[in-house]
Amino acid sequence: MERYDQLYRLFDEFDTGQLRAYQDFVDLFPPVDSRVALEHWQNASEELAEGKDEIREAFPATGETFADIAATATREQAFTALDLLTKYDRAVNALVLDVDETLRSAGRTDNEIPRDTLHLLTEFHEAGMPIVVCTGQTLENVKGFLIQGLGNELVHSGDVSVVYEAGTGVFTPGHGGDTKQLLYDDLDPEIQAVFDAVRSRVLSAAPEDLRRGCHLQGNEFNVTLKPNFETGSPRAREVIDDALVYMLDLLGDAVLEEVAEDAENAGAWARAYYAAQDPEIRTVLEQEGETVDTDPEDVPGAVAAVFDRIDVAYYEADAAEIGSLELNKVAGVEAAFDVLGIDDPFCVVMGDSKSDLRVMEWVAENDYGLAAAPEHASRDVLEHVMSTDELVFDPGDATDVLATIYALNRLARLES
Repeated sequence: MERYDQLYRLFDEFDTGQLRAYQDFVDLFPPVDSRVALEHWQNASEELAEGKDEIREAFPATGETFADIAATATREQAFTALDLLTKYDRAVNALVLDVDETLRSAGRTDNEIPRDTLHLLTEFHEAGMPIVVCTGQTLENVKGFLIQGLGNELVHSGDVSVVYEAGTGVFTPGHGGDTKQLLYDDLDPEIQAVFDAVRSRVLSAAPEDLRRGCHLQGNEFNVTLKPNFETGSPRAREVIDDALVYMLDLLGDAVLEEVAEDAENAGAWARAYYAAQDPEIRTVLEQEGETVDTDPEDVPGAVAAVFDRIDVAYYEADAAEIGSLELNKVAGVEAAFDVLGIDDPFCVVMGDSKSDLRVMEWVAENDYGLAAAPEHASRDVLEHVMSTDELVFDPGDATDVLATIYALNRLARLES
């Protein structure tokens, strides 16, 4: 209880809120050519140093750590960090981070990663923490905004890995022949042929309204249709719902061709199978009036065996996607950990969707760390996070959990 008592004293006796304000200003103040502004920055730096010195003097054995925590974490974040340390007795040694609607939010951060989040990621990197960015986006998109936000030197430091297209590939600069791993190259030819067939027809065979209303994302392997309208808008929702139904039928045709089965309506088997697997897909089919009478148990074994290996993902008003269940984010994270040399992981996984949930469940099953999610995450993700450590944060405020992990690691260093 001594450590808890020290934290109570820290937050009761010192103006930690003002200290955090000074720290934020010093860290995040943009460079400007203004004498008045620079004087203000200098004054804040001096006030920050004096406040930290007071804490160092008050806590002779732990002052440096407590001063750092007080300037970074809120009272709630610090106590959550200590609770996690008491529960797990470990520091976090890797970050696994989804991007869209996790690190950034279209509605709350104008689809930009906030500066305070980028700054904390830089702090983790400088402390030697490997960072795995785990996203459904293409590699080029991810590289672009990471370099813009974190800098080319950090991204190419050898401690940053990108799991892209939800696990079809892994990019870890600075690791020679292991820098880029094309995980989809290891799939069976049968599965690769199905994806080739879907990709070659997905736009050319689409109805005109759908072809005009969406575009094919430039993936290396996954087949993803994105709306030509603002993400989240009614028109985007309408076109993605249509795209989901169309892609199910297209997938059914491609699988039947590969396994040499005949059917008048191949899409009926795909619709029945995936509706039974995913409540969100079933809801879309019902709303579109596109449900079928086919029983999923009636899908031929050879067809079902291929469906079992292929994922159909629906992201409301954002995307309809076909991917490989053998190439999910878990496979990508495992490959990234291997290249980064993380053989005893205790990571924090932050995400909002079904693909992130798979990583969270893998982490929980193997005692590999913690899970965190924004409060607008999918229901299943929130249920998992609330059933573990309740690390839920406001949309666009990933800094909340990152600051907690920062405090956890600082406290863990004291115990070690």
